[in-house]
Amino acid sequence: MDAGHLAVMFAEAAAAHGTRPATRVPDGESWLVRSYFSLAADVRRLAAQLIARGLEPGDRVAIFSQNVPEWTLVDLACASAALVSVPLYPSSSVDQARHILADSGCKLVFVGGAAEVEKLAPIRAEFPALSSVVTFEPVPGDGLTSLADELAAAPSDQGEVDARVAAASSADLATIVYTSGTTGEPKGVMLTHRGFTHQVDVLRSHFPITAEDSSLCFLPLSHALERAWTYFALSNGSLNTYVPDPRTVAEMMIRAKPTMLVSVPRLYEKVFIAAKDKVAGSAVKQRLMAWAVEVGAEFHSAVRDDLPRRKALIVKYKLADKLVLSNVRAAMGGPKKVLACGGAPLRKEIEDFLFACGLLVLQGYGLTETSPLVSFPSPAGYRFGTVGQVIDGGEVRIAEGGEICYRGPNVMLGYWGKPEETAAVLVDGWLHTGDVGHLDEDGYLVITDRIKDLIVTSNGKKVAPASIEGLLAADPLFEYTLLLGDNRPYLTLLVAPSLPHLEDIGKQLQITWAHREELLSHPAIIAELRRRVSTLTEKLANYEQIRDLRLLVEEFTQENGLLTPTLKVKRKEAERRFAQLVDEMYARAGKGRK
Repeated sequence: MDAGHLAVMFAEAAAAHGTRPATRVPDGESWLVRSYFSLAADVRRLAAQLIARGLEPGDRVAIFSQNVPEWTLVDLACASAALVSVPLYPSSSVDQARHILADSGCKLVFVGGAAEVEKLAPIRAEFPALSSVVTFEPVPGDGLTSLADELAAAPSDQGEVDARVAAASSADLATIVYTSGTTGEPKGVMLTHRGFTHQVDVLRSHFPITAEDSSLCFLPLSHALERAWTYFALSNGSLNTYVPDPRTVAEMMIRAKPTMLVSVPRLYEKVFIAAKDKVAGSAVKQRLMAWAVEVGAEFHSAVRDDLPRRKALIVKYKLADKLVLSNVRAAMGGPKKVLACGGAPLRKEIEDFLFACGLLVLQGYGLTETSPLVSFPSPAGYRFGTVGQVIDGGEVRIAEGGEICYRGPNVMLGYWGKPEETAAVLVDGWLHTGDVGHLDEDGYLVITDRIKDLIVTSNGKKVAPASIEGLLAADPLFEYTLLLGDNRPYLTLLVAPSLPHLEDIGKQLQITWAHREELLSHPAIIAELRRRVSTLTEKLANYEQIRDLRLLVEEFTQENGLLTPTLKVKRKEAERRFAQLVDEMYARAGKGRK
């Protein structure tokens, strides 16, 4: 058997940690817990049933659900039956589901429950795969069967499962993960078993994770980042706590007290904003927090650099920790062995703040096409302002224009059914990432922006929007921002504001309103936002200054198609949807949309 295959990796972990808890999910005030032994037994039963259904090696099976242990059960069963799993994001629209099911040619679909069944109802007649849908929760209806019934119907002879695992290779296609579509139609990224297990092996050599550790699974499992992290947690015999509703992550961190988790920046931003909001109304509390953070930064820097800690510093730190810093750690569910961040850059002030509180956030870099890791920092080798060094066995080179190119065993096979698109980004084994950056003198990777996101004004000036949007994010009022200006004479801004903060400003300015929408266009509010933007960007070059802005009535959410599942703004969709507002901002310069 190939040790680089996901089915083999999990079987070995289950054999080593059989009685330990593998998964758990909230069940009222308690937990539903499944041991490694139980999970492994059901994985084999379901694999046998999938084979009994007539599914052949390489056939595609869709998974459409929130994060629950059954998601991983189906995923590992597919691996054990030599099938290819195809995840759909829980927030997928009917059209997105139609595209993925049609493009991948799935033979069977697993769904979470009634919500997913209802979403698929308009297209069930279009796909033979939807004539028999397996639900994690029992749902009445024609052509619906429950996962429990499938497991009960599984043949007792699992010899065919053993045969398929024995014949499998780490080079086999494991999954087709569709991109979130920030720059166009989602493409199916073909990832191998070895692409994932190689990263697991690398991470295990850098992080001292054991069966005593636990992880919080709240990013969508349909995204390569949480998927790979779950494999990593299970390979170590750790407990994986599933969060079906990502909106409950704050309370789940406190309840589950995970020792490790991976997140996009938004979670850390919310922790930072909440801490600042708690002291916003008191100058004394603000000074106390500033002092505590300063002391915490000095103390943890000394620990990091293995410098002697003066007695006075120790005394001050203990006080600062008791009064302020420990509260922040408590909000994150206690101390962390690994606190990882990916998907987008984390602002330096948040990175510094959490470090001072005793929470070291390790920022890595990757993309779906690399399963997803390209670089990461280890606890023994991190450098703030970078995304670490390239993973063991991988290579990075910087091409013309600063584009980051990567080569390694975790690079995708290509885009499913799209040879031309594959050839455009995979050249001589090198993946052209579309991201811009550079390597410092010690080989640490620094990300600047995405090539497709770079703004080139009509004056020929190149602007990286992410860095400017990052500056604006320092003010909690700017929940989401979108910088515009490509082929335009100057930069403008669309703002999806934090509504609670917007109302606070309205009260401070003594504005009366009946509906929130009145605040979005109130001259005093607009003037205050212009002032804040000007202050935050005052050190930028003249061509990087924002000349006009508009507030948006519509919030940015996954459900309305303006955010990806990893909470990144879909730039093209936002600009298209708010075209009229954009045109208004440029009308005075005599420039229509180009």
